[in-house]
Amino acid sequence: MFEFKNVSLTLQGKEIFQDFSWHVPARSKVLIVGPSGCGKSSLFELILGFKRPDKGQIYFDGQLISAESIWEARPKIAYVDQSVSLPSQKAGAFLDFVFELKKNRQLKPDLEQITTHLANFDLEPSILEQEIDKLSGGEKQRLMLVIAILLKRKVFLLDEVTSALDKELRQKVITYFSKQDDLTVLSISHDEEWFNFPGIRVFDLEQKKWLS
Repeated sequence: MFEFKNVSLTLQGKEIFQDFSWHVPARSKVLIVGPSGCGKSSLFELILGFKRPDKGQIYFDGQLISAESIWEARPKIAYVDQSVSLPSQKAGAFLDFVFELKKNRQLKPDLEQITTHLANFDLEPSILEQEIDKLSGGEKQRLMLVIAILLKRKVFLLDEVTSALDKELRQKVITYFSKQDDLTVLSISHDEEWFNFPGIRVFDLEQKKWLS
């Protein structure tokens, strides 16, 4: 699914990666750990094509990521971070906007599907009538997870998506993804619940090695 081949990246004079090679098979569940500044978020930005390596190659689903091919890759990937930026409008209106886009129209869910997925993340249907600006950080994160699932994304890049949640809600999110055998999930998190995620592999990005 993802393969880094001898990737090097330097940002603002700091070496982030040097001849870094890494392979993540499809349908893997991976927890990425390491101290601040070791390149966790940069790793996701490289996968999404927001940053380009100084040297080396990155492959997604067997295809070299380039300025052209990244547009084919991104619709398959959901990226949700800890500081979700959403427009100032009602949540339901934003959801409607997403599925009115030409590329998403064939995926438009009905109310029952939306309600079911909201419930998976402990969100009430009434959230659709709320202004996004008034939602908590955790509610925004879970709303974005629901939208990504409804868009049938097969790859999830999660950057501290449970950091704003209490223990019970963190467990709900983790339990959901643990049951999705067809999804590839890469999670950056310091929350201990992720370490108990069934079948998860842990990769230490600072040491560049698998811990489990």
